[in-house]
Amino acid sequence: MDMASNNVCRHLCKARQEEDRLGMLSDDVLLLILGRVDLLTAARTCTLSTRWRNLPWLLPEINLHVRDFLPAPRADYPTDPTHWIDFYSQIPAQHIDQSMASLARAARSFLRIKRSNTVARMSVEMYLGGNYSHDIGLLVHGAIDNGMVKELNLTIADDKAPNACKDADMLQKAQDVNSFLGTYPNMLPCLTRLQLYNLHFVEGDIHHILFDCCKQLQHLSLDHCDAGNCSVWQINAPNSSLRVLEIYYSCLKRLDLLCLPKLEQLRLDMWVHYEPPLRFGSVPSLKELFLLSDAKLEQPEFSLSQLLNGATSIHTLNLNFQGEKLWIQPEREQLRYAFKKLRKLSIHGISVEFDLLFTMNLLEAAPTVEIFDIEMFEHSCVKPYWLSVGAQRVQPSWKMPCFTSCSKWQLRELQVANFSTLVGHYMSFVRAVMDHAPNLETVLFKELRRCKDCDKMAAVPPRVGGMFPRGKDEQETIVKQLRDNRVSSSPQIIFRSIVSTVVF
Repeated sequence: MDMASNNVCRHLCKARQEEDRLGMLSDDVLLLILGRVDLLTAARTCTLSTRWRNLPWLLPEINLHVRDFLPAPRADYPTDPTHWIDFYSQIPAQHIDQSMASLARAARSFLRIKRSNTVARMSVEMYLGGNYSHDIGLLVHGAIDNGMVKELNLTIADDKAPNACKDADMLQKAQDVNSFLGTYPNMLPCLTRLQLYNLHFVEGDIHHILFDCCKQLQHLSLDHCDAGNCSVWQINAPNSSLRVLEIYYSCLKRLDLLCLPKLEQLRLDMWVHYEPPLRFGSVPSLKELFLLSDAKLEQPEFSLSQLLNGATSIHTLNLNFQGEKLWIQPEREQLRYAFKKLRKLSIHGISVEFDLLFTMNLLEAAPTVEIFDIEMFEHSCVKPYWLSVGAQRVQPSWKMPCFTSCSKWQLRELQVANFSTLVGHYMSFVRAVMDHAPNLETVLFKELRRCKDCDKMAAVPPRVGGMFPRGKDEQETIVKQLRDNRVSSSPQIIFRSIVSTVVF
């Protein structure tokens, strides 16, 4: 036997041994493994063994995602939902058509024959247009009708970026979505999660579809969607099951949540009008609120305490300023009522040049906060608005508070991302917190991964904030400076870089 034949025999023996080891696993374990990969990979894997051949049809959850069937696979599907619309819009039209054809074939393979077991949840991600989306819609419609599918997650992607969409495009997209859902109406009562992009709804249509027809809808994500430019979208849905509402890059003048009794989490990213973007009515279950926007110089600040009026059960609040001016007015005492149940307070997107001591006003207004999370903003790939118009940067006008409640502070952990000793006010801020937080247990300095867009720049300017302290000597010096003459607290100090974690 020649060397080539010996190599083939060795590979065959090794493959049989691997199959034997996998064959020892129970079907439940194999299904758990297959459930962690995309459907195409699961189907291909199961062709390796006759015993596994039927396993994909036993999966309790089926994910029919167009991104998994791209002819040129992409591993860069973003984890940040604000970038999903960019991902979908950058796929070439030819690849969209090919992947939708493959997706339709996969749906036909999995759904045309009634299964003995019920699918706990089906997730469908697709583009509209052509025959493929209607083929998939018909198959999902049938699977719901015969009782195979009980819960449906639906993402309707779009091939246009928001800045390329005109009003006519958004109206047409809304009509296409209405037509699709109207053709297969049994999807609506099964929808538990819905993601839509680039839609311009008529007020009555969107409210009726989302809150009257979608009885099980728990998670709604709208990216570049609105009910008309400069419109106020009022949601009054006392019977809604909605728990999570995410709105990205909308031209709404304001969102009025008149009644959403089960809403637990709200995220509002990027508003463009010059007034508070939210108004709360009855939202008794709202626990988490995320607000992100890069305010322009001419945009007036608004009262956070007034905006939060009506939302008094919030325990997690995240404010992100994207490196621009602060869009909230200086307040402290006025916030106490809104902050009375707050447990985690995150202030992100603070310009690296801003003095952090202004955040102490928020901490003083929230003695119940247990985790205080600070993150600085420094991106070479982003040109600040104030610089683009040739103006001066607007520094926070907040004054250092007179501390009256620090003896009652429940703060246990301070987190600071992108920390550097080159910026003197960082150290002053951390020392101030340590001085006034008697129950502080942990100070965590976190290094964030560099932005991919910044790394792509031909010439990256030096960071104003410098580099994260990775060296042991530098870390020990920082710890000594922070702990010297401290009387209020002596917390453990942790440096968590991209490559290691060091605890002092």
